Amino acid sequence: MADASRHPTYQADALIAEDIEAYLETHQNKQLLRFITCGSVDDGKSTLIGRLLYDSKMIFEDQLAALESDSKKVGTQGQEIDFALLVDGLAAEREQGITIDVAYRFFATEKRKFIVADCPGHEQYTRNMVTGASTADLAVILVDARKGVLVQTRRHSYIAHLLGIRHLVLAVNKMDLVDYDQGAFERIVADYRAFAAEIGIESFTAIPISGFKGDNITDAPSAQTPWYSGPSLIHHLETVELAGTAAQARSFRMPVQWVNRPNLDFRGFAGLITDGSVKPGDKVRVVPAGKTSTVASIVTFNGDLGEAVAGQSVTLTLADEIDCSRGDMIAAADDPPQVSDQFEVTIVWMSDEALKPGRGYWLKLGTQTVTASVAEPKYEICVNSFEHLAAKTLELNGIGVAELRTDKPIVFEAYGTSRQLGGFILIDKFTNATVGAGMIHFSLRRAENVHWQPTSITREDHAALKNQKPRVLWFTGLSGSGKSTIANEVEKRLNLMNRHTFLLDGDNVRHGLNRDLGFTEADRIENIRRIGEVARLMADAGLIVLTAFISPFRAERRLVREMMPEGEFIEIFVDTPLSVAEARDVKGLYKKAREGQLKNFTGIDSPYEEPEAAEIRVNTVEMTVEEAADHIIRQILPLK
Repeated sequence: MADASRHPTYQADALIAEDIEAYLETHQNKQLLRFITCGSVDDGKSTLIGRLLYDSKMIFEDQLAALESDSKKVGTQGQEIDFALLVDGLAAEREQGITIDVAYRFFATEKRKFIVADCPGHEQYTRNMVTGASTADLAVILVDARKGVLVQTRRHSYIAHLLGIRHLVLAVNKMDLVDYDQGAFERIVADYRAFAAEIGIESFTAIPISGFKGDNITDAPSAQTPWYSGPSLIHHLETVELAGTAAQARSFRMPVQWVNRPNLDFRGFAGLITDGSVKPGDKVRVVPAGKTSTVASIVTFNGDLGEAVAGQSVTLTLADEIDCSRGDMIAAADDPPQVSDQFEVTIVWMSDEALKPGRGYWLKLGTQTVTASVAEPKYEICVNSFEHLAAKTLELNGIGVAELRTDKPIVFEAYGTSRQLGGFILIDKFTNATVGAGMIHFSLRRAENVHWQPTSITREDHAALKNQKPRVLWFTGLSGSGKSTIANEVEKRLNLMNRHTFLLDGDNVRHGLNRDLGFTEADRIENIRRIGEVARLMADAGLIVLTAFISPFRAERRLVREMMPEGEFIEIFVDTPLSVAEARDVKGLYKKAREGQLKNFTGIDSPYEEPEAAEIRVNTVEMTVEEAADHIIRQILPLK
């Protein structure tokens, strides 16, 4: 048999393996700095990153050949290398000469590893810039030496500061196009310093550079800027203090990602240490439960450790068998993090569909996932002037301050203290798309002062007294579909069966509890939230609750379902076609809506989202009211 090691493919693979092994040996123990480049369109961000890759020799020979070829075909620098082509990977970017998406690139020097995010310059891609900045330790704010400090310079600096980036580099680029004029550089620095003081930026490092020519990128001062005495960009990136150093000085925190139980004899808690350090024998507290124990061992793939610090992923075993699961946090016993369910937050909205105040979204913070609702914003922040503007919602790229509530307490730190424990994302429950990113300012005082008061008589006691199982029968459908009529008929039949019931009708409730609400999308959401809370209280009292509301949005119906114990929420879709409901038009509402007298009317100029998996469906075209009621009663029996 032929020797496989002599095969060309085998030899090539062996060479690649040797290269990878050599690379890992060279770079794996170096510290990693994540940073972003941002600024106005055509300030040279992509060119600068291309230059960094080129000067750090992170380009393979075939890439270099392709770069030289592309530079001649589609480059913007004549016959010279266009370094921006190393980064602007999207075809649309090359055609327009702009960066649209966030492009991540890796490179390394002798002292440190780097991941750089090239963030888009256009205002409409602010959300992309937020994505790139969320994990960065440093921001390079580029300014065109010919144009000075622009609106986008201010916007990106504000967002970087808002997201907790404390190391800022003001890179005054294209100095070659102003003949390396010291006066031009100093005027820009003075303008930026005045602006930075307005928004609370305490310090920054200003460097005059030319990404295209390479001035002050790797060595400083350049022969063209003898008047500059500061560091080169690379030197600054290699020596700036990393966030991990400060994190290690704080109290111990480790969100539990996974309970490691390979066999009956081992139970450990795996996660990434976000703050502080831990050793075997240290006293720790599991929050939010509050139980305390002692660290027995620190387990890793390569063996047990005598100490673990922020940035390391480990498995901790505890001396005591206490309840701890994913989403909990193991922390220093004498300095645990805060726990709350109500907060003031800053939100950056990242979805084409506007924020719906009161709607339930998934909130993900570290390993915790809960349902959260955002109140109407206190104000929106104009990122051009930094004014506080009145707002009822947030549109795409909007930044606002609002109150947020979760359905159960979560463990957190203020974002200013810990980006890992104070930053969160909001996720649409139906599309699973990330729609917003946020930063927690503080827990609301009312959340700290108001506590659940235990009572002796439970909801089970109430239900047993009435000899029935509590239910919420949630009738939904278009206006005129027959919800109220059928719900009323069902209640009559339950009453004859000696069941304890209460009917909440949409029109009746708006005469009292919800008389302050209109019919905008936000008011409809709040209308259903309130009804859900009332229905839950009545179910806690042991009642069978019937509700007859249009409740047009799936998200709000799901919100109420999640308020109830499993099996106690029964969605009943009164399926009546729009044409039939409009033909009935008992109240004359459809006619007014068609004439434009009623705005936001469901089915006309406001959508109705049909249930996707209702427990019960009745068709009022095929059934009489009595037949529909009989069908529902049969479906919900037995009632005990």
